[in-house]
Amino acid sequence: MFIECYNNNGIPYLRLVRSVRRPSKSDPNKITSYKHTELSIGPLSRFDDGKPDYVKRLKQSFKEGSPLIDSLKPYVSQPIVPQEHGLSTAADIFSSSFAHPRYCSQLLLDRIFQQLGLAELFASIKHNSKIQYDLVDYVRLLVFGRIMDPASKSATVRENGEYYLPIVKDDPYLFHVYDTLDVIYKNRLQILKRMDSSIQKGMGRDTSLLFYDVTNFYFEIGQPDPNLEDEEGKVIQKGLRQLGVSKENRKEPIVQMAMFLDNSGIPISISLFPGNTLDACTAVPSYEQTIRKMGFRQRFLFVADRGICNGPIMCDLLDGGNGYIISKSLRKSTKEDRQWALKQEGYIQVNENFKYKSRILTVTMQDKNGKKRKVKQKSVVYWSRHFYERDVAEHRTFLKFIEKLKESPSSFRVTKSQAGSIKRFLSKDVVNRDTGEIYDSRKLLSMIDEKKLEEYTGLMGYYQIRTSELDMDEQEVIDKYHGLSRIENQFEEMKGPLQTRPAYVRTPEHIYAHLLICMIALVMIRLIQRKYLKKNPPKAGDRREWTYGLSGRRVQKALQKWKVLGMGENSYWFADADDEDLGKILDAIGIRLSQKLYSSGELLRLKTKIDIF
Repeated sequence: MFIECYNNNGIPYLRLVRSVRRPSKSDPNKITSYKHTELSIGPLSRFDDGKPDYVKRLKQSFKEGSPLIDSLKPYVSQPIVPQEHGLSTAADIFSSSFAHPRYCSQLLLDRIFQQLGLAELFASIKHNSKIQYDLVDYVRLLVFGRIMDPASKSATVRENGEYYLPIVKDDPYLFHVYDTLDVIYKNRLQILKRMDSSIQKGMGRDTSLLFYDVTNFYFEIGQPDPNLEDEEGKVIQKGLRQLGVSKENRKEPIVQMAMFLDNSGIPISISLFPGNTLDACTAVPSYEQTIRKMGFRQRFLFVADRGICNGPIMCDLLDGGNGYIISKSLRKSTKEDRQWALKQEGYIQVNENFKYKSRILTVTMQDKNGKKRKVKQKSVVYWSRHFYERDVAEHRTFLKFIEKLKESPSSFRVTKSQAGSIKRFLSKDVVNRDTGEIYDSRKLLSMIDEKKLEEYTGLMGYYQIRTSELDMDEQEVIDKYHGLSRIENQFEEMKGPLQTRPAYVRTPEHIYAHLLICMIALVMIRLIQRKYLKKNPPKAGDRREWTYGLSGRRVQKALQKWKVLGMGENSYWFADADDEDLGKILDAIGIRLSQKLYSSGELLRLKTKIDIF
């Protein structure tokens, strides 16, 4: 409401009016504005005090809540939104109205999406195809929804109205989402390349180390996917969702997903394999499908855990001029390797909690064509008190069982599982090889091989790393390998805040597209975390990595709280903007919110100020 001075037959009058919007009588689809008189105050001459600018002073006094004319006082007690849009007035409106806050985090997410080059890429894909729907907005809806409120694809479509400006402008159509998944799968390599080139240009991607690991995701289906066979019954394509060793001990069919990670902790690529594929069989195809095709020019070291890195991938890496750092189980190494590791000669004692030593070996391995090669490796073995205490804790129950068995063998009834566990410690010379007779528990005491048990416990706390870098310092090798723990955090974030599984898609193409959407969402979260740590660097002596600035879940919750309320025509009020973590994120990206109402234009200008790199 506002005060207006108008002329009637040449005489100036005062009145209190408010603007009203309603459909036009001539065209119901058109909205028109008109003035509604709330109060006819009277002729100006009745109230003019003779001082300059009376009308201006009257309007100002009404805005401030102390009008110069008494008849106006009842109207200032009503909640109003003045032209200045002060926050206190907005709070008055909110306290007396129903409202539905909507996400404003799309300002930040949309800017990151743009700076990753994805908006431009999908616009180009649409331009060069016959796609009629808004492809860019559907991809944005799927990616933003995975961060803001992970759900099924149909539920994500319904959440379109939860953003202060709907992501999909027209009414979203569910089946366009599935069409979008097909487009994402078809252009999967382009998507990975575009994100990589944008990150390279924006912040200079560090690919000196490429971390690699494999996880899996379960699917709540009754039967595995059937294999595709030719007319002769030969398998030409394996079903993707197969029974395998689930990382979460699930009995349902699973899909194996491999991931490459750069040295800054940002995902580079993913690859999918049938659920019954061994981890060791994924490295070569993953490398050839993604990293080789993405064309990294910088020499890199491939870092992976034991059981993944084998002869074929190591030979491929060496042939390409690259290298590797891998772990190798001492318990599964040769007897000579174990004896050398336990021999204390040659160890460098850093402190009472850590020691290491190394040597150069010549090993024989097979490449992917089955050809044997001899290559030199550096073997670094170290003992850590932290690892020792962890090993002891993990095996405490079993070791107690062995000790009690040795003290009183006749008092124990050995189960089938326990018999399997102690089998490695049995002396072979007391087993009847002719009859295969299993001795009863009273005779188990003589069957425990003390030397094997001593070696087993003696290896606790020891760790072995093999590398192609013969001249690299031992502690540098160890430090670089320990960076592999970062990739495990990626899987935790995908299965936790991003709720990657269970997935409500079924075709191989849609499953890959779903996981790629989750990876894009994870990259966006990592860039926010990196921006935060850039603004708040670790202090001297603080060994936290990029993940410890703000966890993925804290970033997600903060973005969920960044909401606005529509306050009349083209005005928005921030809700929960005082959240601590949200404040940290906004400070990191250079946004400072004023205590006022914002127009839609002002909100868009906030977005243009953001530079995620």
